[in-house]
Amino acid sequence: MSDAKQFDVVVIGAGPGGYIAAIRAAQLGFKVACIDEWANAKGGPAPGGTCTNVGCIPSKALLQSSEHYEHAGHAFAEHGIDVAGLSLNLPQMLKRKETVVKQNNDGILFLFKKNKITFFHGRGAFSGAAEGAYQVSVTGANADTLAAKHVIIATGSNARELPGAPFDEKLILSNTGALAIGAVPATLGVIGAGVIGLEMGSVWRRLGSKVTVLEGLPTFLGAVDEQIAKEAHKLFTKQGLEINLGVKISKVTAGANNVTVDYANAAGEAQSAVFDKLIISIGRVPNTIGLGGETVGLKLDERGFIAVDDDCKTNLPNVWAVGDVVRGPMLAHKAEEEGVAVAERIAGQHGHTNFNTIPWVIYTSPEIAWVGQNEQQLKAAGVAYKAGTFPFMANGRARALGDTSGMVKFLADATTDEILGVHIVGPMASELISEAVVAMEFRASSEDIARICHAHPSLSEATKEAALAVDKRSLNF
Repeated sequence: MSDAKQFDVVVIGAGPGGYIAAIRAAQLGFKVACIDEWANAKGGPAPGGTCTNVGCIPSKALLQSSEHYEHAGHAFAEHGIDVAGLSLNLPQMLKRKETVVKQNNDGILFLFKKNKITFFHGRGAFSGAAEGAYQVSVTGANADTLAAKHVIIATGSNARELPGAPFDEKLILSNTGALAIGAVPATLGVIGAGVIGLEMGSVWRRLGSKVTVLEGLPTFLGAVDEQIAKEAHKLFTKQGLEINLGVKISKVTAGANNVTVDYANAAGEAQSAVFDKLIISIGRVPNTIGLGGETVGLKLDERGFIAVDDDCKTNLPNVWAVGDVVRGPMLAHKAEEEGVAVAERIAGQHGHTNFNTIPWVIYTSPEIAWVGQNEQQLKAAGVAYKAGTFPFMANGRARALGDTSGMVKFLADATTDEILGVHIVGPMASELISEAVVAMEFRASSEDIARICHAHPSLSEATKEAALAVDKRSLNF
């Protein structure tokens, strides 16, 4: 490996887990390289992974734009703002989304320079191991060979295809195609009522599509607290999303300009629906294609994820893996926490990721956010608990915003009052959940939150009131 460029740490993948791991390793004094193959429309580097390029960031940009459009067409009048001649400029909306993505790409490249991280644009793969180091090849416009004492794999995940319905990103779309539809489809089908399906369905419904969601499970948002999920289902249905549960897809047929989906409904009755576009969002699979793991004996688990222990160590010495490519929730912020923890472990420190305090968010309107355990889980585990809820309709700031749907829900241990879970459906739930995450990290009780002074008027008062409601003493409801 004498000709290889030498590094203490080589990170394969520059998504949230990879680029954050690289930065933290550099902060700790290591000589670091990061390899990533994402390219922009001009062929240049586009670090940030799925999250930045075709996931979290562009979807939030379109969700914000489409919400503005819906407000202008429906909600502004109530505020005394009359809009005449409202029209949709979809090319501009998509252009703005691309600008937001590029700002994030460029921001990561700047951070690499700032932290003296060597960036390689291309595909990284193991090509051997010798002399206490791993050889990592870079293929692309500028091929290279690197030698690394430690390797952090952060190669992320890919959208799962429905058997018999491969993505063409024109009619049958993954998250990638769903973010780049050039004209608002009159009818849009969505297979899968998870985070991606609901967010993308919300975007295109607001812009004028008739959206039909087909979900295989008999329950809506099974991972969400049942009370919160029921409230969300009611609100989404009222907005115009048609949600069908317990569906069994039998066939998907792409025509010249539309897609036909044959399925059985929950009653077992045969149905057929024709859509202008079809989004398939049935989960994601770990991305180990072309990684060269077999060259060095890297072990995968039975589901194709890279096998790691609690510290993100693989079966190979000094090879680590983080994010979507390993077990655990496929969330950008989970990947970031693991990336930081691994860099610190390499430095001999004690990095830690607490899975029980990782927040989850669905950026629909209203937003859904939660942390910790839900009521179903506590009941199944036989845990004695107390619950408290507070509706946003009783919150002054929510009334002023004109967005009073939803509630905050606290679950606390019946004996100790320790907070076991917090669940929110309502305005700015993604921001409000952070207070609950902090509280749970410090093993706080619901009484602790109930006793903290919250600014008035603010949405966060609903959090305080829900905590008060655990002891049946909310003040404003």
